Amino acid sequence: MTKCIIACRIQSYGPFEQVAYEHLAGLGIRFVEIPVPAPAAVVATRAALDRFGLSASSLHAQADVRRGDFVDRLAAQIPVFEALGTRIVFVSLKAEETPREVVHERLRRAGDVLARKGLTLAIETHPDLAANADEALATLEAVGHPHIRLNFDTANIYFYNHDVDGIAELRRVAGYVAAVHLKDTDGGYRKWHFPALGRGVVRFPEVFRILDAAGFSGPYTLEIEGFEGEAKTERLVCDRIAESAGYLRGLGRL
Repeated sequence: MTKCIIACRIQSYGPFEQVAYEHLAGLGIRFVEIPVPAPAAVVATRAALDRFGLSASSLHAQADVRRGDFVDRLAAQIPVFEALGTRIVFVSLKAEETPREVVHERLRRAGDVLARKGLTLAIETHPDLAANADEALATLEAVGHPHIRLNFDTANIYFYNHDVDGIAELRRVAGYVAAVHLKDTDGGYRKWHFPALGRGVVRFPEVFRILDAAGFSGPYTLEIEGFEGEAKTERLVCDRIAESAGYLRGLGRL
């Protein structure tokens, strides 16, 4: 059984992010995904991570591919990635009215800039560039750059698509995956129902088997978002993350 880089998206803790690092360390999770901190906050961020033996396996970058300065704004964040020793640039992108050939060219230039520093852009499973395998392949094949890749979200593939098989979708894009969000769902279209891992429809053992075969070992990032309209408490949030960590440990992945 392959051990993986298992991380947690800090926003999974909602309003209780102040307990996240200590809680994750106690669960044996050693990696996190956090937003790119401001340059002035990098030293404090590194100190906080170090205090609990954590590393940032991915950073959520500020990026808007619709803007003409997309590449420059992305490049300006690279020193933070270097300071934190992080190589995965997680982004959520949408093209909207921007011509696709313009989007592809900007992504290609971004890939060149990131490649020089050993970084890889991972595009989230969001509309309208990567909401499903068709969109993701259309984008990534048109860009044609080894440092522009996909963040496959195991629940978003259901959230944004009707009548979809997440495993079949993953098989089609596995060769492009540079990062994964591990999130469960009841499978409902546009339904905000994201329980602890193992309580929904996502077939996680198959997810791992497919990505093992593709040579991918992480980062796999827990993203536990709960249910629409619920009242979150610190105990509820922490228990779901702990249950999810236990589920991964039972699969031999943590």
